[in-house]
Amino acid sequence: MTVISSNLGYPRLGEKREWKKTLEHYWAGKIDEPEFHAETKALRLANLKKEQAAGLDLIPVADNSDYDHVLDTIAAFGIVPERYGRFHKRLTLDEYYAIARGTKDAVASEMTKWFNINYHYIVPEYDQPHFELLDNRWLRFYKEAKTELGIDGKPVILGPISLLKLGKRNGDYLDAAAVDELLPQLLPLYKQVFTELAQAGVKWVQVDEPTLVKVATDAEVKPYEAALNALRQAAPSINIELQTYFDSIDPYKAATKLPVQAIGLDFVHDNGENLQHVLNDGFPSDKVLAAGIIDGHNIWTSNFADKLALIKRLQGVVDNDHLWLQPANSLLHVPITTKNETKIDPVLLGGLAFADEKLHELTVLTKAANEGQQAVSEEFTKNAAALKALNESEHRNNAEVRAAEANLANETFERHSAFPTRIALQHKKLQLPLLPTTSIGSFPQSKLVRSKRAAWRKGNITDAEYEDFIKSEIKRWIGIQEDLGLDVLVHGEFERTDMVEYFGQKLTGFYATQNGWVQSYGSRGVRPPVIFGDVAYTKPITVKESVYAQSLTDKPVKGMLTAPLTIINWSFVRDDISKAQVQKQISLALRQEVINLEKAGIKIIQVDEPALREGLPLKKRNWKPYLDEAVYSFKITTTGVRDDTQIHTHMCYSDFEDIIDTISALDADVISIETSRSHGEIISSFEKTHYDKEIGLGVYDIHSPRVPSVEEIQANIERALRVIDVHQFWINPDCGLKTRQEPETLAALKNMIAARDNVRASLAEPTK
Repeated sequence: MTVISSNLGYPRLGEKREWKKTLEHYWAGKIDEPEFHAETKALRLANLKKEQAAGLDLIPVADNSDYDHVLDTIAAFGIVPERYGRFHKRLTLDEYYAIARGTKDAVASEMTKWFNINYHYIVPEYDQPHFELLDNRWLRFYKEAKTELGIDGKPVILGPISLLKLGKRNGDYLDAAAVDELLPQLLPLYKQVFTELAQAGVKWVQVDEPTLVKVATDAEVKPYEAALNALRQAAPSINIELQTYFDSIDPYKAATKLPVQAIGLDFVHDNGENLQHVLNDGFPSDKVLAAGIIDGHNIWTSNFADKLALIKRLQGVVDNDHLWLQPANSLLHVPITTKNETKIDPVLLGGLAFADEKLHELTVLTKAANEGQQAVSEEFTKNAAALKALNESEHRNNAEVRAAEANLANETFERHSAFPTRIALQHKKLQLPLLPTTSIGSFPQSKLVRSKRAAWRKGNITDAEYEDFIKSEIKRWIGIQEDLGLDVLVHGEFERTDMVEYFGQKLTGFYATQNGWVQSYGSRGVRPPVIFGDVAYTKPITVKESVYAQSLTDKPVKGMLTAPLTIINWSFVRDDISKAQVQKQISLALRQEVINLEKAGIKIIQVDEPALREGLPLKKRNWKPYLDEAVYSFKITTTGVRDDTQIHTHMCYSDFEDIIDTISALDADVISIETSRSHGEIISSFEKTHYDKEIGLGVYDIHSPRVPSVEEIQANIERALRVIDVHQFWINPDCGLKTRQEPETLAALKNMIAARDNVRASLAEPTK
């Protein structure tokens, strides 16, 4: 009897971001479609070879993508919104990318966060659904791996219930009735896929149903049962691994009775609940327990002793022939390898495990499960020493930081006066017009900006030369903003590679990786900072650039910071202490930066919290501690300023109604919320809820290269003003403009200003 190792998915980007470059080269017209497919195939096979070389027993196939795995499923099953056309064959690349990026005549499909992590998926639209199997991609990639590499792979497919639940109809996520209505139309396509896979000799299929962790009752398990029964009947020779991740399953007994041969449970992000279910309620003897024991969402080395203890507890319930060891979720969400981190402190390096290292951990632990710890004793000794060295290092034992934390209990963090008093003072000081207009923060990082930064990092230009270049870009864009007619300006953030990484480079306790890239959306790769030690403020971070920008104009320039919770949610956070404790450390550091900005004469300070909503625990019963900590850390950061200093914040993808109390409790004077990709549903929420502070709802989508018309933007403004008082409303794009090209940015901003002017003229009200 043997425990085996399995993987759920591998990163797409490539060690040198080859995948990103291939996509962008195609979009730029530098390669054609056949060249694109040749390059992505080479990377796909290289990834599979690495998994093969790692010694995995079960290797996933079809986990690759040309943009996003939900979009792949949309395209494969013909669930293409009618505005892009109606298709009866496999989509071309241009047709596929039109859904994600939009066209001149059709807006892009909505994009939102994948559960509570910093990955974005394309939202399926079921307004006028059309279901037709256009491409059995799972069969294509299974055959490719078998033919090219001899890998009898495990195709990975997003399950039918999650595909439906992750989509929307008329702007709302599908309810149970809509799922029941559409499932009979969708299931024949899945059945055809499974039938063809069975004919090709596929033994195992991994059916991802991550939405199963969000159901609460046995009755809610019924649609999953109906779908899985249909797949079993269509292809009885195929074994199904029903895969869940990111949390525990509440209706555990009902879920473990589902008609599948293996059930994947997350034993990392489950708050111990899945383990208690298994220990207390047992596990079916005729099913495989695919145990997710390796963290696929963070980058820390597993504690082998603890993991082996967990495995032994599972072995007490499940025999070895029915136990798989695997990551808790796809490795898509971690960097690829630590081997390219050549400048890192060896103590920190010993504590890191990226995707390739996690595969090695799996093989070590699988051998330990089968042969005992003595069979891998050297690996266990090395692992224990590495973790001990990191935990006992000075990085994790900063006495000053710990003293400041302890003193928090003696302090209260509130603004001096209530909002009505503050906003009156701010209006008097700022003298802004009606419908004040601004941008969110960043402007396009051109090829020249990126090349100058690269030259500076390589030492090819001096610090002074690089600083002079950044100042020249700030000056140029201050002039552009004044010419456009924006009311509140920003310095453009040209010195920042990323809104989180930049702050990580300036605070102690952070490490900026050389090649720790992960996919955020499409070709967008981010390099999350690693929070490995105690966080402390050592010197001003943003003051110099903000003060310089303000010296160039009489209009107010916003100071721009990233808030603590977003830094937490978009970083790899140490796992030896709680996230709440790390969050407090960051808040104390950023508080000093906010105070220094005010002292330097900055009148408006924006502390962005775009990731607040996305980080919510998946189960509502766990929301309160998270939201309470969000408010507390934001207030630690922002409440050290005078009443007439205006505090802004920005959020992305907010389902506003369910967290409006938290948003109000932040006590920011002005909030901007990304709204355009949700097709206005957030605006409609204001018909049901009253918000008493000032607010800007994004009036155009910045994730698409498409330039919206004046009429389109004006309609968005006017719709918002039907439910929000004109004296509360600000006008701004959805988000920062860093990833856009300069010509499209200028064209879109010009249209935004023209739309604003039209609305101002129609209101005929001169001042705020």
